Amino acid sequence: MKAAVYYENGPPTVLKYEDVPDPECPDDGIVIQVEAVSIEGGDTLNRLGGDLATVPHVVGYQAAGTILETGSNVKDLKVGQRVTTVNMYGSHAEKRAVFAATAWPVPDGLDIRQAAAIPVPFGTAHDCLFEFGHLKRGETVLIQAGAGAVGLAAIQIAKREGATVIATASSQEKLDRLKEFGLDHGINYREQDLVAEVMKITENRGVDLVVDPVGGSTLQKSIDVLSYRGRVSMVGRAGREPMTVDVQSMMAGNRSLTGVFLGAEIFSPRVRENIQSLIDEAAKGELKVVLDKEFKLSEAAEAHAYIEGRSAFGRVIMIP
Repeated sequence: MKAAVYYENGPPTVLKYEDVPDPECPDDGIVIQVEAVSIEGGDTLNRLGGDLATVPHVVGYQAAGTILETGSNVKDLKVGQRVTTVNMYGSHAEKRAVFAATAWPVPDGLDIRQAAAIPVPFGTAHDCLFEFGHLKRGETVLIQAGAGAVGLAAIQIAKREGATVIATASSQEKLDRLKEFGLDHGINYREQDLVAEVMKITENRGVDLVVDPVGGSTLQKSIDVLSYRGRVSMVGRAGREPMTVDVQSMMAGNRSLTGVFLGAEIFSPRVRENIQSLIDEAAKGELKVVLDKEFKLSEAAEAHAYIEGRSAFGRVIMIP
């Protein structure tokens, strides 16, 4: 099969389009014909500096397609079924093998490209808001990087639960587009002072919850805008800067900071059921999956470079 691979960490140019052996089907897993690859933020970070589980390495968390083969222990999935899948690596290829426990059926009528972009972003957003963020109706939430896939999911889910939603983005154009997804107040982080703007919007109260997939120097700002007993769900390091915070700034306001990693509980019944519910809601049109741009799998280097240019609105997809 063809795959986008690399032999060493580095910039997008390390990605090569080559022939590699087809994956073997595990007893507890499946092999799919990949029809759409959703490039996750973690994919670009792993390419830049993550461990190479294989050499050449096929990076990638998330892809959707049709089941070609099932393992001997798999009873609830069948050949020919459409699924969206998650694994620690292997999405950037024409075929991939995953555990059946991290494959979710795709309902009829849901575009396979949209299905590819649901489990990690929407599951992560939901956990940041509720399982770890404890968001309640009537509270105010700040979503950092609102135009990213996690941000877009979080805005929609928070709004339908009755929250007031503030989000940041890099341009007024992106903030204007976010209004159709439930945004109440937008902040252009390149031109406006985040802390000052949040305090202005909330009449100096601060927000109850921040969902922060950026990290780095942004994380301290996320803490600084919290209300009394406010919470931060820290879920990424898209800023690619060291994570340094002033812990003392959390104490006086009884604030809390929680790290969130969906993968730590992805095999749990709770997460599996939650992701399937989110997929089903997207199929019914209750949630919108935003796809920014499509590339061919052979153009993986260009796709990664485009993402790192930070101009995307939603997920970038590759088609084998």
